[in-house]
Amino acid sequence: MRSRNILEAFHCAFSGLWYTLRTQRNMRVQLVIAGAVVAAGLWLRLSADQWALIALTSGLVLVSEMANTVIEKLVDLVCPEYHPLAKIVKDVMAGAVVLAAIIALIVGLLTLGPPLWHKLTG
Repeated sequence: MRSRNILEAFHCAFSGLWYTLRTQRNMRVQLVIAGAVVAAGLWLRLSADQWALIALTSGLVLVSEMANTVIEKLVDLVCPEYHPLAKIVKDVMAGAVVLAAIIALIVGLLTLGPPLWHKLTG
């Protein structure tokens, strides 16, 4: 087996990203939300530290969604019939995505909330 060059590796990586965007509705929803947060951040003129928090937590949600897709496909491959353990694996990974989204929401409120309040009331 020959090793891939860097362009082939990036091609595979972007293929995986495109697959997730094309097939996973929640990934598209999360990207729309991230876009709205970016627009709000631009309007509120967030600091570099605030942008770092937003980028980190948004990225956590998107990466979690991609990991969820991997887990779902792998479980379906290994166990095409219903199995209670397969359900647990899928449910726990879905829970991880929800937890990442809750964390991102909290960070978003803490980061965007004060400057938004100041802009709307000041």
